[in-house]
Amino acid sequence: MTDPFVQVRDLTVRFPVAGSMVRAVQGLSYDVELGRTLAIVGESGSGKSASSLALLGLHDRRRSIITGSVRIGGREFIGMPEEQLRHHRGNTAAMIFQDPRASLHPYLTVGYQIAEAYRLHHRTTRRAARAHAVDMLGRVGIANPARRAGDFPHEFSGGMCQRVMIAMALVNDPKLLIADEPTTALDVTVQAQILGLIAGLRDEFGSAVILITHDLGVVTDVCDDVLVMYAGRSVEHGPVRSVLGSPTHPYTWGLLESLPSLSGPAGGRLHPIPGAPPDPLEALPGCPFHARCEYHARVAGDRCRTVLPDLAVRAGDGAHRSRCHLTAPAAVFAGEIAPRLI
Repeated sequence: MTDPFVQVRDLTVRFPVAGSMVRAVQGLSYDVELGRTLAIVGESGSGKSASSLALLGLHDRRRSIITGSVRIGGREFIGMPEEQLRHHRGNTAAMIFQDPRASLHPYLTVGYQIAEAYRLHHRTTRRAARAHAVDMLGRVGIANPARRAGDFPHEFSGGMCQRVMIAMALVNDPKLLIADEPTTALDVTVQAQILGLIAGLRDEFGSAVILITHDLGVVTDVCDDVLVMYAGRSVEHGPVRSVLGSPTHPYTWGLLESLPSLSGPAGGRLHPIPGAPPDPLEALPGCPFHARCEYHARVAGDRCRTVLPDLAVRAGDGAHRSRCHLTAPAAVFAGEIAPRLI
């Protein structure tokens, strides 16, 4: 049996700030196999983007402390020299950033920018690189790609700029694609097109995909597995149908309960999660969610505040894990009509 293409083990990302330490990611572990899509979800500040930037070595090494292991295609990326990282960014793994307009150079044509990304990794002529860039624009659904390759980013809509970013990320056929909020600020029709495009290209190239998103509806449509993050930690992880169909962590249950439902009673109120995420500067000994959790009183003693739960098997065939002291959280939620997306 071959190892998963992406193997993350005990990844920790910290940022020294004014004599203290921001704990952005703490002890994160997961795998992603080729041909599968992992969704990473959670509130803003939960560590989703920080963990994914660490995979490609995109944090400033002078201002960050990164430990653990990240193996992509059998190579260890943590501690890899910058020159080697430049070779693997784009070739082995690539990333689509949140804001395509901020990621594209306003003074260079989109065709030039895609061709430049290709020429960095291949010994080829400018003409051949431009032809490849035009081909990629056509593959991501840009009409009349030969002409549009000569246009500037401001001449494209938001959805088209996102397609350009996807073309740039895939121009070197990487086996890992990280998409950080690829549908932010796009209308639902364009969102569906972009997500369908990513899924189609994943199947065409046989790539592994990590999708960072706030939208649980997106997760159910295009992802195979989901990892729920809170305060820099994984609190629930497993197959999408298991995690979103039968959540076993109060935070996941709260995320689902705060979503509007077409099948719910007319005029029914949403139930947002009370409170705010903990201060990342503060080292918490127990469960980071306990101050906002409605169920911590059901746990004997003061364990939620003082003891960090293990990420343990809670349901299914062993692939569904969550970090909670409740002995039977699924039964607790089921007794209170747990929400389900699937």
